Amino acid sequence: MSEQRETRQRYNEEFKRQTVKYIQEQTKTVTEIGEELNIPAKTLHSWLAKYRQFEDEPIINTEKVWEQERIIKEQNQQIDDLKEELAILKKAVHIFSNSKK
Repeated sequence: MSEQRETRQRYNEEFKRQTVKYIQEQTKTVTEIGEELNIPAKTLHSWLAKYRQFEDEPIINTEKVWEQERIIKEQNQQIDDLKEELAILKKAVHIFSNSKK
């Protein structure tokens, strides 16, 4: 048993934080990442519980969804207005270019 303690790997705080950030950015499972990094999935889960920062992950929040929908509606209205202005400008250019001839 004492041999196991001697071979136990120690990781610094920065490594743990970077690993958690890496996990959050991946689409792989924690088990797959654990195999990739040769770190037990149980250890990674404990790091996630301690160091996880949710700004790196999409969070579904009804207020955020409503805000995004409002922004999309405003942008669609701006697009429609710009299309209308462009159509008017095209007609004006056509009218003025024909009147000079």
